[in-house]
Amino acid sequence: MTPSAPTPAYRRLSVEERRSQLLTSALNLFAHRAPEEVSLDDVAEAAGVSRPLVYRYFPGGKQQLYEAALRSAADELQHCFDEPREGPLLPRLSRALDRYLTFVDEHDTGFSALLQGGSVVGTSRTTAIVDGVRRVAAEHILNHLGATGPGPGLRMTVRMWITAVEASSLIWLDEDKQPPAGELRDWLVEQFVAMLTVTARRDPQTDALVQALAEDV
Repeated sequence: MTPSAPTPAYRRLSVEERRSQLLTSALNLFAHRAPEEVSLDDVAEAAGVSRPLVYRYFPGGKQQLYEAALRSAADELQHCFDEPREGPLLPRLSRALDRYLTFVDEHDTGFSALLQGGSVVGTSRTTAIVDGVRRVAAEHILNHLGATGPGPGLRMTVRMWITAVEASSLIWLDEDKQPPAGELRDWLVEQFVAMLTVTARRDPQTDALVQALAEDV
């Protein structure tokens, strides 16, 4: 008689491992469905656990789970612009945008719900999380520019560009991801240079940066 294969040993997850598992399952669901369409039962099924276990880790229910998932997505997005300050600026910016657009692509239709606060579960806290991503991204860009004490003109230009990147990404999803991501990336980089050039006509600080950027290409 052939002995049966041994049953794999059950490994109990630590608190952090279980919480991470639940967040990953929730984020994957929110990435492709609007948050109001995702239930705790859906999250429990995706994670292979019971509904009470989800409540044990997120006693505030779906709202708490959504905010935690949003923070997880925000952390990932913030790292997109965390590029080493080595080599010319524009290639650095291109690499950061590649990571950003990869995130957008992987999260597909849920990108709007996750980052635009367009959900019925959106609150002032979720809005603050999203705005924090934009501010961190802007600080990364200003650091890449080597701007010391950036003035209002330069800061506004960079923050406007971050907003344009986000809006363009949403439109890109709505247009069935056309043009190809590489073309969108290059266009966004060109938009950044164009916006800096316009600001440089009125702002000496930005003008100096544009001239340095021209020499760095």
